[in-house]
Amino acid sequence: MTAAVLLMAYGSPDSLDQVEAYYTDIRRGNPPAPHLLEELLGRYRAIGGGSPLSRIVERQRVALGLELARRGMPLAVYAGMRHIAPRIGTIVERMAADGVTHFIALALAPQRSSNAAGYRRAVDTALAGIGDAAPSYVFVESWHDEPRFIEALATVTAEAIGRLEDPAHPLVMFTAHSLPARVVTEGDVYPAELARTAALVAARLDLGGYRFAFQSAGRTEEPWLGPDILAEIRRLGAEGVRELVVSPVGFVAEHLEVLYDIDIEAQGVARSLDIRLERARSLNDDPTFIAGLADIATAALTTQPRVA
Repeated sequence: MTAAVLLMAYGSPDSLDQVEAYYTDIRRGNPPAPHLLEELLGRYRAIGGGSPLSRIVERQRVALGLELARRGMPLAVYAGMRHIAPRIGTIVERMAADGVTHFIALALAPQRSSNAAGYRRAVDTALAGIGDAAPSYVFVESWHDEPRFIEALATVTAEAIGRLEDPAHPLVMFTAHSLPARVVTEGDVYPAELARTAALVAARLDLGGYRFAFQSAGRTEEPWLGPDILAEIRRLGAEGVRELVVSPVGFVAEHLEVLYDIDIEAQGVARSLDIRLERARSLNDDPTFIAGLADIATAALTTQPRVA
């Protein structure tokens, strides 16, 4: 058996000329209205003209390969994106051409959600096109409570707490990307898994209390999961809070939702209320986090494979 690991990420434009095609793709082929496109372009301009996500995922891919090799498991590690090149399907085809017969499919989204089903669909569609020569695979459903992931989150959150004027009495707000509120009635485990991740980090840090908020809700008419981060910051300001740590536990790399939605938009609201906001650094290729990914991949190798 020739085994490999496939890391999968949502994807984000590297440059402004990719934004319209990307936006159309995440809208399932429906082009955005001109004002929505211009708004998104403005956000990417504000963070420097493009997202660093693709570069960070490449660093994660390389780091994971090195960590597995260090453990005596020299597996090839590949990386594919849902909404931008290199696409997951293209990478699966490349893996098959490279002689991979079995792989671990690991989405860089710790908590399971209905939205994550898109990763599995992309893999299955590619494998169906390969036919009889398609490799088998194991899809990692969730790793929201993986010990080293929790350890890494606790470390970066503690670092942010340490930058406060009063680190002995921190107020921490954990955040994650919102989803349409209907996912709760549909039985989605996403909110529960987010709550579990946050609780585990808080317990590791011995926090007396903490807050949780959702961010980056979509521009649709239906309600999205809340409370919203901006509304929560305003509420905290009205309560007299003057220092706040924001720790995004639903993201494992810097991208627009971190660099704009937290570092610019939420930070701007906090400053207007005279609140000092410290954001926990993103995990990116943090060694503890990468070791956690290696633990997940290693454990998954013993799981019964799925055959396309």
